[in-house]
Amino acid sequence: MIEIDGSQGEGGGQILRSSLALAAVTKQPIRIVNIRAGRRKPGLMRQHLTSVRAVGAVCDAVIEGDAIGSQLITFEPNETRGGNFDFKVGTAGSAVLVAQTVLPALMLADHPSSVTFEGGTHNPAAPPLDFFRDSFLPQLAKMGVASEVEIEAYGFYPAGGGKFQLNITPCRTLNGLTLIECDPKASPRVTAIVSAIPKSVGQRECDTIRRKTNWAADCFHVHEVSQPRGPGNVVMIQWAAPSVTETFTGFGKVGVKAEHIARGVLRQTRAHLARDVPVGEHLADQLMLPLGLAAMQGRCSEFRSGPLSRHSKTHLDVLELFLDIKVDVQEDDESGSVTVRFGPRG
Repeated sequence: MIEIDGSQGEGGGQILRSSLALAAVTKQPIRIVNIRAGRRKPGLMRQHLTSVRAVGAVCDAVIEGDAIGSQLITFEPNETRGGNFDFKVGTAGSAVLVAQTVLPALMLADHPSSVTFEGGTHNPAAPPLDFFRDSFLPQLAKMGVASEVEIEAYGFYPAGGGKFQLNITPCRTLNGLTLIECDPKASPRVTAIVSAIPKSVGQRECDTIRRKTNWAADCFHVHEVSQPRGPGNVVMIQWAAPSVTETFTGFGKVGVKAEHIARGVLRQTRAHLARDVPVGEHLADQLMLPLGLAAMQGRCSEFRSGPLSRHSKTHLDVLELFLDIKVDVQEDDESGSVTVRFGPRG
C-alpha cells in the first residue's frame, strides 16, 4: 500500500485528487494521511468527499475514512468500469474538480461513460467549466480520448446548483503531446456570464477590455443565464489557437467594480502572452497526469510553459510515487520546458 502525506508541497486537495485518480488507474491501494493539512479547515470538505466516493464508485473501491473532516483515508481499488453515473457535491463546491478526478480512470475504461455532475460550475477556487471544456478536454482529444460536455445549469458560489454531463469514449492507448511553439493564428474570445445580476455588469466588463485592446466587436459576448440558481458573474478571455486554447478568468465580487475585474483578467492574459509560451500555468498542472499515463505506455510528451507553480510541482511528486516515469523540468524566471517520458522510478 502506498502511503501519501497530504501535507506535502502545497498541502491542499490536489494531492488527494491526483492520488485517487492514479490509484484507480494503476489499481494500487493507498493510504492518505494529513489530508489538506495546509488549509484553514483541514480534512475532507464536501467536494473532496464527493471525489473520494465518485472514484470509488467507478473502480468498486473499498474505502475507509470517507467522512466530512476526515484527515485519513484508505482506498483499495478494484476493476474500473465504464457506464452511467451521477455525482452530486451538494454545495457550491467545484463539480469540475470532481470530474477531473474521475476522468483518468474512465478515459482508460473498457466501455464509454456518461456522467452527470451537480455542484459548482464556476467557483473562484477552481477552474471554471469553460476551462475544462475548451482548454483541457481538446488536449485529451489529441491524446485519443473523445469527450463532450453539455451544461444544463450554471452554478456560482455560494448558491451552487450547477449541473453538467460529461460523455467519455475511452482510449486504451494514449498519444503523447508536443506543445512547444506558440501558434500565430491565435485569436481572442471574450465572454462575460451574468446570473441573477444586471446584464450591464457583463457589458461593462467587455467594454473595458475592448477599450484597452481594440479587439473586434465580434470577439465579445455577454451571456445572461436563464433560470439562474443564484447570483454570479465571471468574465473570461480565451486565447484560441488550433494547437491550444488558454482560458483566463476573473470572478465578479460584491463591492468590486466590473471594470476592475475586467482589467485583472486582461493583465493575466497579457502576462501569459509576454512569456511567449503555448501552455499557461493551470493547463500545465492539469496536463501532468494524462502525460504521465501516456509516458507509462511509451509515449513521450513535451511542452513549454511559464515557471511551474507550487501546485504543479506537488502534482509531479505524486505522479512519481505511482508511475515509472522520468520528468525533466528546465526553467528560468520567465518560462520553462517539461518533458515526460517512461523511465524507472528512483
